Amino acid sequence: MTSLHIGLSTCPNDTFLFHGLLTGAVPTPGLELQFELLDIENLNQGLLAGRFDVAKGSYALALSQADQLTVLPVGSALGSGNGPLLLAREEGLLPSPGRHLLAPGEHTTATLLLRLFHGQELPHMRVEQVLFSTIAPALLAGNCDLGLCIHEGRFTFREQGLVCLEDLGQRWETETSERLPLGGLFARRALGGDLLQALTQALLTSLDYGLTHREEALCSMRKYAQELSDQVLWQHVDLYVNQWTRDLGTEGQRAVRMLGERAQAAGLMPPASKLEVWQPKQGA
Repeated sequence: MTSLHIGLSTCPNDTFLFHGLLTGAVPTPGLELQFELLDIENLNQGLLAGRFDVAKGSYALALSQADQLTVLPVGSALGSGNGPLLLAREEGLLPSPGRHLLAPGEHTTATLLLRLFHGQELPHMRVEQVLFSTIAPALLAGNCDLGLCIHEGRFTFREQGLVCLEDLGQRWETETSERLPLGGLFARRALGGDLLQALTQALLTSLDYGLTHREEALCSMRKYAQELSDQVLWQHVDLYVNQWTRDLGTEGQRAVRMLGERAQAAGLMPPASKLEVWQPKQGA
């Protein structure tokens, strides 16, 4: 029996994917999976510190740790016409000198995009990294000027009275003609092919279990996102659980390469790093 420490986020797309494994509905012969659910930046920090064998994380973090991590082909969240949103209480407050902006984590893809698209303005602003779920409340309370919103917030910001100044995901797709690689499942290279093969198959089985037991999977989603309506939970799943979740594929790998190349060209990543996607054995 091999024990694996696995980190995943509390986002509905992750708890949907992992529902079968979290509840034991999907067996994992030979593997003992120990789960820890955290927000995305704490997962990034855990990957950086070597706390996890496998964890959900931001592609921005994984690109900077390409010598230590490999991407699993299953479990990625690729944005298609969507991504991190730059929010404010009123129109017209784009990043500019003197503004106070809240971002969801130093190592998130959202912060990387902010640096790629607004790198000239950021040194003249107050940029504060905070827990993603505190950004909208801080905006509403007038404690900051701008907020970079991720996860479920893209579905609820309007009803909270906030406005979207810019969708960084749409800007990425317009400028690159590629999908936006937001997050993925990253494993320690040292685990070896046999373990990664078994885990990948277990994840695919768990994904299929969720797709055929949607109402049952909703219980896991509610457990970790109790403040959201079922409608918002399903919106999140329908947006981020897609063909690239099952298999990152050629298109997804190309998008990851593009993000790395753009970050390297901007001096935001080591110039020689190349994040690899682990490929399972055919027919296994």
